[in-house]
Amino acid sequence: MALRPSADDLPAYLAPLPDRLETVTLRLAWVVIAINLAGTAFGFWYYRFQLQNTPLVMWPVVPDSPLATLLMAASLASWRLGRDRDWIHALAFVGNLKYGLWVVVVQLTINDVLATGDPYLWFLFVSHLGMGLQAFVIYRYAEFTVPAVGIATAWFGFNDVVDYFLPIVGDYHHTYFGPNFVIADHGTRAHDVTAAAAVGLTILATFLALAIRIHRLEAETVGGDE
Repeated sequence: MALRPSADDLPAYLAPLPDRLETVTLRLAWVVIAINLAGTAFGFWYYRFQLQNTPLVMWPVVPDSPLATLLMAASLASWRLGRDRDWIHALAFVGNLKYGLWVVVVQLTINDVLATGDPYLWFLFVSHLGMGLQAFVIYRYAEFTVPAVGIATAWFGFNDVVDYFLPIVGDYHHTYFGPNFVIADHGTRAHDVTAAAAVGLTILATFLALAIRIHRLEAETVGGDE
């Protein structure tokens, strides 16, 4: 249950949060877990209509954000209980970074939150920005092993495929979006922007997880030589 020291000398793009904020967040891990579980419950409520219109076998690829916050809660809990699971940590990192920032992109480019001032859209914007940022505390206790990152990449890559490009059962499975929260015409710019954001964020999150791993190994090598 011990934390890695915050002075990992990771570059700012890999550890953008202040050390103190990271430490406080992890000290309040059970509070953060409760917040993520509340977000998970709200998320499943939000997706209730889309799930009704989705074949049961494809339900796991529909409620993206609530599954990501559930993974965050599982990641923190497994660490706090001393039962670390590398694959859960990797899934939580990629999922929260990806879907947290994806919703931010959607609110800015599709729902135009800055112009509308809609309180609900602002709630989605702020809550999902926090969701994306919380992913950056996971490196303090996670290894981000290559097999674990591979599992996360495979899952979220598959999710992108069935969401936007090649549905296996039924229709495309991406989140309903747009001013009226309805599924968009797949020939529209809105669809292209959200698809590009999803794929790009999967690649970004995978790169960041592996970059953290590489920096750690390099630091250990240098430390061993000394």
